[in-house]
Amino acid sequence: MTIVERAAGGILLRRSGDRAEVCLVHRPRYDDWSLPKGKLTDGEEPLLAAVREVEEETGATGIPRLRLRDVDYTLPDGRPKNVAYWLMEAVSDGPVQDTREVDELAWLPFEEAAARLTYDDEKAVLAEAAALPPVTAVIALVRHARAGERKKWSGRDELRPLDPVGAKQADRLAALLAPLRPHRLVAGTPLRCTQTLEPLAAAVGGRPVVSDGAFAEPDDADRLPARVAAALIRLAELRTKERAVVCSQGKLMPHVLAALHGVDDHHGFKTPKGAGWLLTWSGDRLLGASRL
Repeated sequence: MTIVERAAGGILLRRSGDRAEVCLVHRPRYDDWSLPKGKLTDGEEPLLAAVREVEEETGATGIPRLRLRDVDYTLPDGRPKNVAYWLMEAVSDGPVQDTREVDELAWLPFEEAAARLTYDDEKAVLAEAAALPPVTAVIALVRHARAGERKKWSGRDELRPLDPVGAKQADRLAALLAPLRPHRLVAGTPLRCTQTLEPLAAAVGGRPVVSDGAFAEPDDADRLPARVAAALIRLAELRTKERAVVCSQGKLMPHVLAALHGVDDHHGFKTPKGAGWLLTWSGDRLLGASRL
């Protein structure tokens, strides 16, 4: 079985008014100009690897905005390689950390960056980003972590807490979503939804987790369409906050995601417990929805 070498990186943008610039890195080992990227460490999440590699190679902290296309190619020794890319917004500058890998940076407008890049596959990723309208909001929509079995819980179901596996899933989500620097944390009314976001709340400076019934699945299946409509209204309101994380439930989320995509079939949007989606908007247009 051939093992794919996996890497991740980003198109790091900084904006000043209507002007947008992309950060490219020069690697003396290859004498090339490329997008910042690097290999995943053992067990590392691709999104976290992308954030880490961008910061190590550019010195800038990047907030993920949108999952872009992957790049696949074959290494000189014949092994396949996959690189996952995210569009990122630069929010701070600092010195290059990986000075053995990178010896020069260039912040360039899209057209100049495309001309400077060495590799055609990276030019294609850059062209995808250049064609996008401005990103105005990013919302992570996650399903609550595991909370044991309903039939083994004797209390009120909305008070069923996370079990040990669920606690680990909540910690994973906290690590994965903290780089988003969310402005709002919103949870469905069941306790397990709030508990899922508590580690993230601590990781981003103690932001409050706001309880919202619009993201709780209804007791009566006949009320599901109305609840989906309520969730869509609240998501539209949260888009004005620019970055948010919402914790909902498994019987509601697929229908909400299907509605956002304008399709009737919700089965492709089923989401495991402790997992979720990164949703990206430009105004009221959904630019992308990628699994976390």
